[in-house]
This record gives sequence, C-alpha cells and structure tokens, in this order.
Amino acid sequence: MYKPLPLIISCIIYIFFNLNLMAMDQKPYHHIYKDGKLFAFRNLEGGPKRDPNFKWNWKLFREEKKKLKIDYPPEHVIDRQIVLKNLKKHKSDSYVMWLDHASFIIKLGNTTIITDPVFENYYGYFGFGTKKYIKPPLKLKELPEINLFLLSHNHLDHMSQKTINNFPYKNTKVLVPLKLGKYFTRNGFKKDKVKEMDWFDKVKINDEITITMLPAQHWSKRWIWGDGNTNRSLWGSFLIEYKDKKIFFACDTGLAPFYKDLGEKFGPIDLGFGNIGAYNFFPIINVKDKSTAHANPEELLSLMKDLKVKKVVGMHWGTAILSLEPIWEPPVRFKANAEKFGYKKEDTIIFKIGEIKKLDQLIN
Repeated sequence: MYKPLPLIISCIIYIFFNLNLMAMDQKPYHHIYKDGKLFAFRNLEGGPKRDPNFKWNWKLFREEKKKLKIDYPPEHVIDRQIVLKNLKKHKSDSYVMWLDHASFIIKLGNTTIITDPVFENYYGYFGFGTKKYIKPPLKLKELPEINLFLLSHNHLDHMSQKTINNFPYKNTKVLVPLKLGKYFTRNGFKKDKVKEMDWFDKVKINDEITITMLPAQHWSKRWIWGDGNTNRSLWGSFLIEYKDKKIFFACDTGLAPFYKDLGEKFGPIDLGFGNIGAYNFFPIINVKDKSTAHANPEELLSLMKDLKVKKVVGMHWGTAILSLEPIWEPPVRFKANAEKFGYKKEDTIIFKIGEIKKLDQLIN
C-alpha cells in the first residue's frame, strides 16, 4: 500500500533546509554570525583592509606625540560667553554649530540635532585618556533643547558614557548603529525613543526630517585592551533629509569604492561633514599620511566628490592629538586641495570651535 507521509516529510525537510540556505545567502555581507547569532560586523567588500599582523606601539606613539606643538590661533576657539549669546541670537534660525571634533549641533526648523557629543576634557575613562587641548565651548546644562541624538560609533572620541549618563534631555530621540542602544537605555533614556539601525535603514523623525544610516569604512572597539570587543557593534554615517535638502554626517571613514555607489543612489547631497584629521601614524605605520579608517584631507575630498556632495565641512580635528600630523595641517591641506577635486575653496568649510553658521549660508 502506498504511504505518502514519508514523502511529504522529506519534502518539508527539503524545503525548510533550502529556505534556511536562502536566508543565509540573504544575510548582509557586513554581518558576521557565530553559532547562528549576529556576532560582529565588517566593512563592505572592496575597501582597504587593516594589516592583521600590525601591532600598535604605545611607547613609540607617546614619544612621537611629544614632538608635536600644540599651537593654534586664539580665534580657533570662540569665547563661551559669545557662544551663549549667539545661541540666543539664532534660536529661531536653522543653523550648524561646531562643538568640537565630530560633535555638532544641527538645528533644522524646530528640530535640534546633536552628533557624537563628548563634553569631558578627555577621551577615556575615569578622568584618564587622551586630553583635549581645547575645552568644549558649552557645558552640558547649557545645551539648547535637543530633539535628536545621533551617534556614529563607539570609539572614545565619539561616544562618552559620562556625557550620555549626564545628558539633560533624556526624552530625546536617539539613533545609533546596531548593538549600541544599551548605553542609552541603561542611563535613563526611554527605550521607545532609542532606535538601533543597520546600514540602509530609514527612519522618519517628523513631517520634515527623515534619517538613513549609511555605511562607512571604519571599525569599532570600546576597550583599548584585548581584541574581544573589536567590531562587536556597528558603525555608520547618517543621511539627513530635511524638506528638499540633504545633509550627510559621516562616521569616521577611510577612502572606499562604495562611496561612488552611494553617490549614485543618494546624491546629490547639499552638505557633507567628514573627517580630515587623525590620518598620520608614521613611523608606527610605515606609510605616511595613510590610514584605512581615517581619510586624509585629499581622500575626504575625493570620497565626498564620489558621494556628489556639493559643499564639505571638515571635522575630526582641532581638539585633541589622536595621531601624528601637525595639529594645524588638516584644515590647511583641506582648503589647499579643494580645486583639485572640483570644489571651490569657499565650498570647503572650516568652523571655529563654538561657531554658528546659518543653514542658508551653508546651503544655497
């Protein structure tokens, strides 16, 4: 007598197995799985790779760092009282303000955004770490009301546990890469306001603003010792769409071929923020002015051109010594090389610490 049951069971097993294979094939390339669970992350294919045999030399870095002069013009940092006065003056305007390093206040209509804030005088733990040679132009309690907190990745010069813990607006919306939400929800931020994002996820903030997280050529690591926490959380850039304008806030990034693809899909972009500092680690690395994770000024201009960015703001400099180029070299090279990449000098923008520029002056 014919018994169809084993055949049916075999078909079900076959279909289930092949569906699992299809699901595995559909998992994003930048996701790394272990024991069936999302374990870590990696950059998109085709980008530069870090030398797996490279060993960081703290002793040599400290010796070379001592040779750098901390000399900058006094106008690089705007007096705090003037900063407070200007915040009141522009409270009804849309504007951009540079707090320091990669931290900006971006006010778009009635929505005020903050990026990668670190309000301490150092990047590190418990008062120890890389000390800033400038002080933040505001105290945390002096911030205007923040409606949206954007965090690009977990490196110490971008994510401060103390700033998050003491942030005065715990009801604000928070957008972070995958695996970083816990740093906010454990420190008083409302769970329903904290959103973890993968690359190409899109979130509508309100009727005027949407945010898309995009890839960056970078990496993540929270603790300086050991490799157990390397790339265990994602990193990412933010495309901010405001009315008919597009603003790109880059995570730290090196030069990578995928920026041309992003430019085709998301460009043109009106204003881009990108890293122009922390690119030289020679002689620790045997090539000068080259990093897989931090573009030098010329590389930043190149990738912004690939992204079809019209105007570029140079950030990630002028705050602390994180690498071995002279501290005032990044903005000079950034401006000097603008025309080689099809930009006018005035389209490569440098802020002073604490400076406010109205949005309609930056985007026109």
